[in-house]
Amino acid sequence: MSDLKYWLGFNIVKGIGAAKLQALRDHFGSMEIAWRTDSAELKRIGLDKRTIASFLTTRTELDLDGEMEKLQKMGVDLICWDSAEYPPQLRDIPASPPVLYVKGELRETDRWAIAIVGTRRLSAYGRQMTHLITSGLLRHDITIVSGLARGIDSVAHKLAVEQGGRTIGVLACGIDCIYPPENRKLADQIADGQGAIISEHALGVQPEKKNFPPRNRIISGLSLGTVVVEAAEISGALITTKFAREQGREVYAVPGNANSRASKGTNKLIKQGGKLVTEAQDILEDLNLERAPEQQAVQMVLPDSAEEAALIPLLAETPRHVDELSRASGLPAPLVSSTLVMMELKGQVQQVGGMQYALIREATVAYEVEG
Repeated sequence: MSDLKYWLGFNIVKGIGAAKLQALRDHFGSMEIAWRTDSAELKRIGLDKRTIASFLTTRTELDLDGEMEKLQKMGVDLICWDSAEYPPQLRDIPASPPVLYVKGELRETDRWAIAIVGTRRLSAYGRQMTHLITSGLLRHDITIVSGLARGIDSVAHKLAVEQGGRTIGVLACGIDCIYPPENRKLADQIADGQGAIISEHALGVQPEKKNFPPRNRIISGLSLGTVVVEAAEISGALITTKFAREQGREVYAVPGNANSRASKGTNKLIKQGGKLVTEAQDILEDLNLERAPEQQAVQMVLPDSAEEAALIPLLAETPRHVDELSRASGLPAPLVSSTLVMMELKGQVQQVGGMQYALIREATVAYEVEG
């Protein structure tokens, strides 16, 4: 993509976030044109003086080709909103990251993902429950998403690696600044064929405290649901569940000892409507994921209307959000929704949380297109 290095450039400019980047893209239609424009034009579209000054300084000092070459040498891919590889379930969330740095590989099947998060100071009980739930999900080919932090996160990622599953680690720093440092080997193992390490931050960005809450919106945004195994009453894991709810994704919590500090957060989540889970099956049943796509029997799905004929091929492999189906099919969102409701009543599709739908089984689609 010819514009990619300009996306990288704007991502480095201080003061330009998702909203301003969207305004630039809408106004100029090309990030290259936006990068080359003058300060007067930037002011006309609403950028403040400080942001414009930051942009002009960065544009003068930054070697875009050099930055892209650094990524290539490190084996890091850069994807943006306009990239075909950008995770569609993440694109649908509010304030989705305009740019992602990816080491490893993101796959279509990673839409079947569950986030597992929790305390850094896990108990023996927390470790046991993380093992139980993560292993159960991995047996159904569910991708495990977490934050590569100490504690619950690390246990979940390591299990995925050990059991040959897939996992995605989301960083709150540059992809060259793995944190905590003792997880560098784990990050390399994940990127080496078992998933991906991703970040919205440019190379060299350190793991500052302010970066962690926004990171959590990506963890939940990549996932059909978020499971909290252990968490104190004030915890980063609970921030992840706040984002999950805002994104229309499911929230699950593992109950714990009422006297345990590490379970106060999860028990509170349950009181507030989080779904109580004690094993992977609870999550699989709630999201209608008892059997993974690769394991499901093949059935013939025949469309009863032109709308169904347009939607079935789009649903053949992985869950898709109603808005994404609308964009891909060219059908109005209300028509897509009503068609999916009818297909669900007929047992053809299932909602797997957050207005995302999938075929009941991995289907062989057979229909004739009348010309």
